[in-house]
Amino acid sequence: MSSTARTVVTGIGVAAPNGLGREEYWKALLAGENGIDRISRFDASGYPSQLAGEIRDFEPKEHLPSRLLPQTDTSTRYALAAADWALADAGIGPDTAETLADYDMGVVTSTAQGGFDFTHREFHKLWSKGPEFVSVYESFAWFYAVNTGQISIRHGLRGPSAALVAEQAGGLDAIGHARRTVRGGTRLVLTGGVDSAFDPWGYTAQLAGGRVSTVTDPALAYLPFDSRAAGYVPGEGGAVLITEDAASARARGAERIYGEIAGYTATFDPAPGSGRPPGLRRAIELALADAELIPSDIDVVFADGAGLPDLDRAEAQALREVFGAHGVPVTAPKSLTGRLTAGGGPADLAAALLALRDQVVPHTAHTASVPEEYGLDLVLDQPRRAALRAALILARGRHGFNSAVVVTAPAA
Repeated sequence: MSSTARTVVTGIGVAAPNGLGREEYWKALLAGENGIDRISRFDASGYPSQLAGEIRDFEPKEHLPSRLLPQTDTSTRYALAAADWALADAGIGPDTAETLADYDMGVVTSTAQGGFDFTHREFHKLWSKGPEFVSVYESFAWFYAVNTGQISIRHGLRGPSAALVAEQAGGLDAIGHARRTVRGGTRLVLTGGVDSAFDPWGYTAQLAGGRVSTVTDPALAYLPFDSRAAGYVPGEGGAVLITEDAASARARGAERIYGEIAGYTATFDPAPGSGRPPGLRRAIELALADAELIPSDIDVVFADGAGLPDLDRAEAQALREVFGAHGVPVTAPKSLTGRLTAGGGPADLAAALLALRDQVVPHTAHTASVPEEYGLDLVLDQPRRAALRAALILARGRHGFNSAVVVTAPAA
């Protein structure tokens, strides 16, 4: 297979705080349904922050066989369910074995937090009862590669697989690696990212980063690019996508193609005090070059939207330098879900593909006052109808990770 084989998306599965499933998530974004509320998994009254983007209507036994429940963390359960939905959406199942062998299909996922909830429960048993009470599944349920492994086992996907970790940027990196894997000869790669860490230990770990908002109103706590921005709200969930070689997808009779992963790049910020510029602008420019597009070809940007003034200002500057002031519509729909860590980029990419499908840009809910110095055409108040052929998705992880993906609409 050619190293320049086109990589298309044929299936989407989303598990988000404001919607389970592709269409429920998309409808929630367009309707401005907020998935952020007071955390309910434990008593957070003594914490400096009490808000989270929780998935509240997911009943594991309704989505997974009982044998998997004792061996999976919350994040893995979301990943397995989203993988099921994505495969079904793409029309991949036992009846496709004649055209897609198990070694033709791989898995590349990202998680930044691992199985926090599972590990906390087992550590509590260790400390309070003794090692003989610790689950044997603790040996892998906490691990960053477990989502890749469990999905691969459940669906018999034995092709090239991987797991990546790059905090908020990791989900887009997984998609970029999946594209590379397809170009290397693997016909189909299931990819994306999912995270969850809403037990007391996991929530404390997130607060320790110093970037979580302490605002108590769910509608005002996370305001990307707003003059009142004071931090973000952590969320859980993410998205799983089915990426395929375009020719192979057509040959097997894929029901739909949402779009093409046309460009991808990752960069890393220089050390603080080096005097060198941040790497986000370079990531944008390299991703456009990889897609063989120029800035004017991009119709919408799904921004990282950190919700912190310094980080928002830096992202706005990178966008302004590439596209010009108010040069392209920008949105950050994650204001309705919180930042999903490794799941955030794939969830945004799923939204971008649906935006291309329906020719509408979801708005940045709750943000109302964008500093003029940012020079952003931020989509506010309500979704915006637009002619959309190409979208840029951005994600930044702590300590300097930058990732950019360009998706384009399927050929007519």
